[in-house]
Amino acid sequence: MHAPSSPPTNAPARWFLAFVIIIFTAASSVPTPMYQLYQQNWHFSPTMLTLVFAIYVLTLLISLLVFGSSSDFVGRKPVIFAALIIEIAAMTLFITAENLTMLLIARAVQGFATGLATAALGAALFDNDHHKGPITNSIAPLLGLASGAVIAGVLVEYAPMPLHLSYIGLMLLMIVLALFLWGLPETAARRPGVLRSLTPRVFVPPAARSTMLEIAPANGSAWALGGFYLSLAPSVIASATNAPPSLSGGIAVACLMLSGAVSVLFAQKRQPADALLAGTFIQTLGIAVSVSGIGLGMLWLFLAGSLLAGFGFGASFLGSVRTLLPRAQPHERGGLMAAFYVMSYLSFCIPALLAGRMVSVFGLVRTAEGYGIVLVFVTLLALILQIRRRQRHLATAGNI
Repeated sequence: MHAPSSPPTNAPARWFLAFVIIIFTAASSVPTPMYQLYQQNWHFSPTMLTLVFAIYVLTLLISLLVFGSSSDFVGRKPVIFAALIIEIAAMTLFITAENLTMLLIARAVQGFATGLATAALGAALFDNDHHKGPITNSIAPLLGLASGAVIAGVLVEYAPMPLHLSYIGLMLLMIVLALFLWGLPETAARRPGVLRSLTPRVFVPPAARSTMLEIAPANGSAWALGGFYLSLAPSVIASATNAPPSLSGGIAVACLMLSGAVSVLFAQKRQPADALLAGTFIQTLGIAVSVSGIGLGMLWLFLAGSLLAGFGFGASFLGSVRTLLPRAQPHERGGLMAAFYVMSYLSFCIPALLAGRMVSVFGLVRTAEGYGIVLVFVTLLALILQIRRRQRHLATAGNI
């Protein structure tokens, strides 16, 4: 009797889907190097700046929770196409934005489109290649975040139309992608039940609850670090080092995300608990170095810390997912991943929002230093919890 064969893989389709993910995530980081220009033009506070970031994250989360399963019922391509069309509309809103309200609306629409695309693209990659698809889906978003921030930083610093050119380029690319999408094979047959699937299902199985609590400090601090970089990093760099905020802010985001992508490649070959422990330790070290760079006004030290922290970010994120998922039965994993993403995305935006509020009291540099110190303490707590968990497992194994 033969084992069931894996579905045939399609390398061109996998590369195309990876590029679509890169474009979506690049578009999400493009505004980061522009935040200081937006602030100068429209005179809003750091609190409102972090709100611009947070509204994107919140609409992304809502979209992901409500429409995350829709491609299982209507097919992958229709959902990805709808997400591209909505993202094109968001680019149009960015291009025509003339005040803070329009910027908030553009970010909200963009978040909705990205949430819609996230689950469908991840599922399509898995359909295409059960082995390489998930790895591609882990690395492509980090590459997109890095490339979007750097390219936008360069264009803002040296090209004409600094607040428009990046969006125009992305919009044209998205139009081309929307047309070429229909040449891909559909990997999910239509079936009834799409309306029932729109009810969010967030559930942590009893067997996974203690693990969820144990990984929460490591995972939450990793996402909180990413939220800080994508919202306040350019402003902090300008205030602490007097470096050009657009380009240096984009480079800082790229350092964090590119090293995260590299660490995913290393971490996938390690045991989940080992990847999580090593990632948390390296992230702690990286945050401490970055905080030192801010305090000393040394951009190179801040960027070195960003590289270290990013490497830890990627390893701890992948280790968290791979530690958590085996604690759930197959029919429970959808609800568990929804709960995991709720925790992750709230960690992504709420600490950054609080930091924005603190800037008016303590200033940018002191707020950034305090933010980093808090994250160091949280990651140290995460290390203690992981070491205790490992000791329990060793003791249990020794008693068998």
